[in-house]
Amino acid sequence: MGFQTDSIHAGQQPDPSTGAIMTPIFQTSTFVQDSIGKHKGYEYARTQNPTRQAMEKNIAVLEKGKHGIAFASGLAAISAIIQMLKSGDHVICSDNVYGGTYRVFEAVFKKFGLSFSFVDTSDIEQVKKAFTAQTQLIFVETPTNPMLTLTSLSAIAGLAREKGCLTVVDNTFMSPYFQNPLTFDIDMVVHSSTKYLNGHSDVVGGIVLTRRDDLAEKLFYLQNAAGAVPGPQDCFLILRATKTLALRMREHEKNALAVARYLEKHPRVERVYYPGLSSHPQHQLAREQMSGFGGIVSMELGSLDNARKFAEAVRIFSLAESLGGVESLVDHPAIMTHASVPREERMRMGLTDGLIRLSVGVEDEEDLLADVEQALAAIG
Repeated sequence: MGFQTDSIHAGQQPDPSTGAIMTPIFQTSTFVQDSIGKHKGYEYARTQNPTRQAMEKNIAVLEKGKHGIAFASGLAAISAIIQMLKSGDHVICSDNVYGGTYRVFEAVFKKFGLSFSFVDTSDIEQVKKAFTAQTQLIFVETPTNPMLTLTSLSAIAGLAREKGCLTVVDNTFMSPYFQNPLTFDIDMVVHSSTKYLNGHSDVVGGIVLTRRDDLAEKLFYLQNAAGAVPGPQDCFLILRATKTLALRMREHEKNALAVARYLEKHPRVERVYYPGLSSHPQHQLAREQMSGFGGIVSMELGSLDNARKFAEAVRIFSLAESLGGVESLVDHPAIMTHASVPREERMRMGLTDGLIRLSVGVEDEEDLLADVEQALAAIG
């Protein structure tokens, strides 16, 4: 089936008892059994929930996978992946990852004997040099947050096969509509379903997708054993939202490209980061492994003062953390989403005090451009 057809129908069928076309919200903590050990496939809501299962199956199909394992947040999903490792194992990670990912690796999992190397995974030679005898996992964001640097999925997958380690790609920025890492032989894909999958800024969630039965078995075990599961109401909202994912992503991209092109010509903007621009150093790679360029645009305004003036002057864009909602947001990564990353590391990656990240929404293009124009004028 096509993407839009799958987004509406995959993993779902009318409720057999009522004919309801929408998957019901099974708001229950437990399920009655016919006899001891004899039940209808459901025992306890942490272990199984029909609403959650419908959402997991739906997103698995969209991501060209076989299994979806949902969690209460994107970080809970990432943590479950890391929990498959053991003390002494080593992880290679993209250096420009979401600040929360950096924090949980450095501040939480290091205490349990795991080690992490943060490198520029867009340079495959740096990845090769980072390998040790203990390396078990390569964790990649592509494009990265917020510098929008791309990593070659085929190169990472090939290197991992050669070295005998697992691969994970955080696909939150692109969504399954614009990028499908599993089709490049990546082992696992992770999403913060808070973002584009839900797209309405009213849910926090995460999900891991895979084609491998062995990895799915471990992740389902951790889902139940550690218990960081999403509630059925949240699953229902995400399942509702994926029905319009294709429509929303097309509008996000259209508006983001218009904003990026405008910013690229503006004298007050020192640099624009967006894979859809031909000036992006990895524009060709973006065209090869993505079917679109997404809705995130970052720009360098030269100083914290300029960034603050812009962020306080916008009227349609809202100053807030997160991204991927239908409404446009502006974020200052150094102080907001990436404050946990040491300053010297931020500066090395180009994540300066003058950097602004825009999550371009689906409002009218002309209104967004006018808002950006007047906010830049406020810099003076």
